[in-house]
Amino acid sequence: MGLITANLPQLLHGAAITLVLTVVSVALGMIVGAAVCGLQLSTSPIARGLGRGFVSVCRGLPLLVTILAIFYLPPAFGLNIDAWPAAILALTLNTGAYQAEIYRAGYMMIPPSQIEAARILRMDPWQIRVYVVAPQLLRLVLPSLTNAAVDIMKSSSLVSVIAITDLVRVSQQLVALTYRPVEIYASAALLYIVLTLMISGLGQLAERRLGMGFQR
Repeated sequence: MGLITANLPQLLHGAAITLVLTVVSVALGMIVGAAVCGLQLSTSPIARGLGRGFVSVCRGLPLLVTILAIFYLPPAFGLNIDAWPAAILALTLNTGAYQAEIYRAGYMMIPPSQIEAARILRMDPWQIRVYVVAPQLLRLVLPSLTNAAVDIMKSSSLVSVIAITDLVRVSQQLVALTYRPVEIYASAALLYIVLTLMISGLGQLAERRLGMGFQR
């Protein structure tokens, strides 16, 4: 117990880094996912092809390969990229591809009659997106977005390979110093469970609030 207490500040620091990576990547991934979803729903075959290609590549590549490619390939062409930007870019591309599919599936669940009714009321495309599509889409996709956030939080452990001091990297460093892997990794696992419960709880709270808003 004394070992865990003595090293708890470092473990909490690693957990905080993991949480920051998750929040930033998911937030940026929402922008990327929405843009790619727009491409996939476009009437232009070229735009649809670009959207589908992005999703296929980013979902098809293992996240570890994406991280290593973004970190190590640019220096070969004279471009240096730090570990943090490389990690966030890799995580954003990965979650953005999955979120694009989530948004597309959610959009397909919105009855076309509602969009047609909005057009009859002479709402312009921007108003339809903001006042008709967006509120329903958010309510429909929120459970899947919560799962995506949990997935990217767990997958962020891979950024330790490029020396980001996330929870896994800190745990590895502490094991190298203490030679007590069981206690250290068990503590790290417990912190991952706490982070998962935190994200899931926030997602459920948001679902309830959105549900009450629609009931009103």
